[in-house]
Amino acid sequence: MRASKSTPRWALTAACSGLVVLLALSSPAFSKPPASKMKVILEPASLVLQHSEDSRHVLVTGIRPDGYRVDLTGKASYTPVGDVVEVDENGYLHPLKVGKTKVRIRVAGQTVELPVTVKTMDLVKISFVRDIMPILSKTGCNAGTCHGAAIGKGGFTLSLTGYNERFDYRTMVEEYGGRRFNRAQPEQSLILSKPAQGVPHAGGLRFDEESEEYRAIRRWIVEGASFDGEIGRATRIEVLPEDPTLRLPGEGQRVLVIAHYPDGSTRDVTRGADYSSSVPDTATVTDWGRVTAERRGESHLLTRYEGRFATTSFTVLGDRTGFVWKPQVQQNYVDELVDAKLQKIKALPAPLATDDEFLRRVYLDLAGLPPSAGQVRAFLKDSTPTRLKRERVIDELLASADYTEHWTNKWADLLQCNRKYMGVKGIHIFRNWIREQVSQNRPYDEFAYELLTATGDSDSNPPAYYYRVINVPETATENITQLFLGIRFSCNKCHDHPFEKWTRDQYYQMAAFFGRVGLKRRGQETLVFDKSSGEITHPEDGLVMQPTPPYVYEGMNITGETRREKLATWLTSPHNPYFAKSYVNRTWSYFTGKGIIDPVDDIRGGNPPSNPALLDALTEDFVQSGFDRRHLMRVICQSRTYQATIRTNKWNEDDSTNFSHALPRRLTAEQLLDSVVQATGSQQKFAGLPAGFRAAQLPDPTVAKGGFLDLFGRPQRETPCECERSGEISLAQALGLINGPTVSDAIIDPKGRLAGLLKKKLSNEQLVEEIYLAALCRFPRAKEKQTSLQHMQSATSKAEGAQDLMWVLINSSSFLFNR
Repeated sequence: MRASKSTPRWALTAACSGLVVLLALSSPAFSKPPASKMKVILEPASLVLQHSEDSRHVLVTGIRPDGYRVDLTGKASYTPVGDVVEVDENGYLHPLKVGKTKVRIRVAGQTVELPVTVKTMDLVKISFVRDIMPILSKTGCNAGTCHGAAIGKGGFTLSLTGYNERFDYRTMVEEYGGRRFNRAQPEQSLILSKPAQGVPHAGGLRFDEESEEYRAIRRWIVEGASFDGEIGRATRIEVLPEDPTLRLPGEGQRVLVIAHYPDGSTRDVTRGADYSSSVPDTATVTDWGRVTAERRGESHLLTRYEGRFATTSFTVLGDRTGFVWKPQVQQNYVDELVDAKLQKIKALPAPLATDDEFLRRVYLDLAGLPPSAGQVRAFLKDSTPTRLKRERVIDELLASADYTEHWTNKWADLLQCNRKYMGVKGIHIFRNWIREQVSQNRPYDEFAYELLTATGDSDSNPPAYYYRVINVPETATENITQLFLGIRFSCNKCHDHPFEKWTRDQYYQMAAFFGRVGLKRRGQETLVFDKSSGEITHPEDGLVMQPTPPYVYEGMNITGETRREKLATWLTSPHNPYFAKSYVNRTWSYFTGKGIIDPVDDIRGGNPPSNPALLDALTEDFVQSGFDRRHLMRVICQSRTYQATIRTNKWNEDDSTNFSHALPRRLTAEQLLDSVVQATGSQQKFAGLPAGFRAAQLPDPTVAKGGFLDLFGRPQRETPCECERSGEISLAQALGLINGPTVSDAIIDPKGRLAGLLKKKLSNEQLVEEIYLAALCRFPRAKEKQTSLQHMQSATSKAEGAQDLMWVLINSSSFLFNR
């Protein structure tokens, strides 16, 4: 286009913008294959309309020659054959009479036929649960910001997101003598006139008088406003398509939601479902179920319909022009499953980390301490093939005393080993029991079973001390589900979970397992026993709740004499779908910095795994090993995925969820303090404890309270949540490292490493190498060595130069992180 003097600037800009778009669309990344080469499929492949009010639609999908799927639903035209059905402007099919027919669907230059059967033309009575409750949810009437609030709005209260249909029915129909309804003149009913704005309504217009919602509620009133009970609630919902991939920003995908009912019937509830995207920056979704790609990444579509939930993963590839898969070595099944996901999202895995990077990482992760200078030298000089010598180090660490102390500390955190609950004597007895379990590699299921069923004197049976932490049924319920199942049960204490399947009834049924636990204090000791009485009642109606697991699973066999024994049998079963999986996921996060489900103690439908196949395979392997915790750690550490470098490439630099490269992880408070002590060769002294105690060996967080460890996020052991431990970085921490006494006192310790090295009369070059090996577990690189030697030569003394160098390295990000 040529711009004349009279051409407005905005028109020229628009034209140029259009040219850019046209050029982009003609590029290989955006080009469309000829329509004739695209295969068109329908989901579902046929339809059955059950009655006169049954309406449904289909997804029309084109499959390109390169395998990518394109949503063509909105571009298709629909032509019914005969007069059995009609199709509205939104592509929904409506029955006209009983019979079989076909609908011709034309798109992308092709025509496909959809077989349709109309079973009956009966007029089905409006159901309160199937028809009215979904309207209250879709229009937001029972949302927490409206009538679903704890005290309702305007004197009208509904259960949050419709979890209690009986309460809602009574409120709507019976409260205030039924004055919300006018059966003689349904249009005058407040339940219609308010949301349609026939009378003032603080919530505004929710639907008009011509809407399907209005007609359905009016019909329900005319038909008697009856209640049909829970039989009308769907048992599950199905979302199509399954886990679609969108190529570029701007592409869209409609979804189809089908509700399945107890009587075997189904219903298209796409327009009545609620949708939310876990990462709106990656993919957005409309109220009627169209997902639009925004940028490269992954998002999960959470679909909710009347207490039922389904999750669908959406992958937005972005422009991957030039991508070529270049596989790295696969050292076990972990790498195979990680690589399968990376191929799908077109990301390249990082290669193995160097030997020194791997050694520091695996020492910190398995033993909580970095390797010594001597261990680094020996490993780097070892000419054994890389894979074999790394596997040998892994096995040595798993059998070490440092491993025992490190993982004892982790479990002391999770089990809230704190004198606040257990007393001074109790924390030592309980922690020693934990240490014994870790040292003996006690199978995880046996460990959990003994903990849950502990009885007797806590001094002679240490796991009984745990019941001083979970000393009331509600606390026990919330701690046990979060710690051993990865489920956050606290939300459904007051109402059914608004975004999950867990109900308020299930909360108190679970609590009933702990209703007969008796505790008797004897000084600092505690006697735990099972009583013959003690019930949990539902706070809403006072009904006695029977101890019932919150879910059933295939192969479930609950045995045991006491309630706790039955619970422990159910919980620790190899068939329990949450028990082993939650531990595997938690353990994976310790080695990679992120759970396959993250956060690790928030397993739910709206928070699905980033790699389901990987999580399932690790879980199955863990169960088959007899719940062997060291076996699980060995498998993870032996994988290339764990051993990968932290350095990224063009094709994985934007990935933080699929383990294409190692993620930098800040050392925990205990790891950091113990690393300072080891690097400087100093000896940390804790009040009331023998000299030489590691930070990881401290009995509880009251030791050295308010100091270095708390500054760097040591948990206070008040909850079983991983979130109690902080891995953040702050200005206060930086000042603590730079100016605080912990680092400076350790460096100048007259009995420390630098004092010993200086006595050996080493050359500056040798001294620099020893300091690097001690602090960063590697030799200095050429530039680092040159800079360090220049500083040593300019320092007023060798001691001052060495102290400065050690101080710089300890304050570096390479020391603070595990890289």
